[in-house]
Amino acid sequence: MTRVRKFRGSKTHGKGTHKNRRGGGSRGGRGKSGGCKHHFGLYGINWGKHGFVSVSRTEKKAINIGELDRLADKLLAEGKAELKDDSVHIDLTNLGVDKILGGGKVKKKFVLTVGEVSSGAKQKLESAGCKIVGTTPSALRAGKDS
Repeated sequence: MTRVRKFRGSKTHGKGTHKNRRGGGSRGGRGKSGGCKHHFGLYGINWGKHGFVSVSRTEKKAINIGELDRLADKLLAEGKAELKDDSVHIDLTNLGVDKILGGGKVKKKFVLTVGEVSSGAKQKLESAGCKIVGTTPSALRAGKDS
């Protein structure tokens, strides 16, 4: 028996008193009302903040030295790095990297141009015989992470 046939002859079709189905209040509002509140799961995430985002709140793009060591051959093949005097010269500012972090091991000799270097990365790179060329005055601060 279908649901429609089941309720034939019933005044309210199983929905309680006749007043319960009046207006939009019985369904929590009409349309997408309450989409950010009591109907959140029904309409997904359609709401949110828009507008200006401060530059100070944007994240810096960083790379670990181990990742850089793995990518060196690929960067040489693509022409994004140069091999001079048995060391790989990479300008990370052109690649969109703001900072070097100290995760991983260094096996190649590098000459890196970058905005910032963490103290751990600086220590590992210098012990491996690598050179760091900073593009900003704060890039080569000894022992300071930013």
